[in-house]
Amino acid sequence: MSAEATTHERAGILLVDDMEDNLIALEAVLGSLNEPLVRARSGEEAMKALLRRQFALVLLDVRMPGMDGFETAANIKRLDQTKDVPIIFLTGAEDDSGYAFRGYATGAADYLTKPFDPWVLRAKVSVFLDLHRKNQQLERLLARDRAECGEVASRLAALEAELEREDPPDLPTVREQVRELRQLVNRGRG
Repeated sequence: MSAEATTHERAGILLVDDMEDNLIALEAVLGSLNEPLVRARSGEEAMKALLRRQFALVLLDVRMPGMDGFETAANIKRLDQTKDVPIIFLTGAEDDSGYAFRGYATGAADYLTKPFDPWVLRAKVSVFLDLHRKNQQLERLLARDRAECGEVASRLAALEAELEREDPPDLPTVREQVRELRQLVNRGRG
């Protein structure tokens, strides 16, 4: 991770499983990624966690008492605040083969069976973490571009007001405003 990383870039990974042993295994596999790992023991807990903070990824067990993984995923995808958070479903190998289809249909980005290969899981999670960081970087660049466009629009309005005055415009002031606008536009290109 780069030195410029912010806490928003370190949004973390939500681990959702009703079995303590499974949560411990996930933490052991993913701990070396140095990202915050947050536990939830049910679909209800997962939804509360997702509404409290931002996550880069959800690892979600399919079979849980109460709200199962499919229902939890459907709720995640229904909310504007959480709909773009990728979900990797985790389920036992003996589970119905239709579970994978149902998982993807519910909005899962990926689907793994337990026991999972720790290297594969870590690699997949790393890809989603990188995507999250890149999305955060794009959002910062877009915000900067919007701010610069607003500055250009404001300065253009001031220049137009100067040129529309009834008395002759102050040419040195107009030239300075045009020079500043040119610098601002060129800075945005760089």
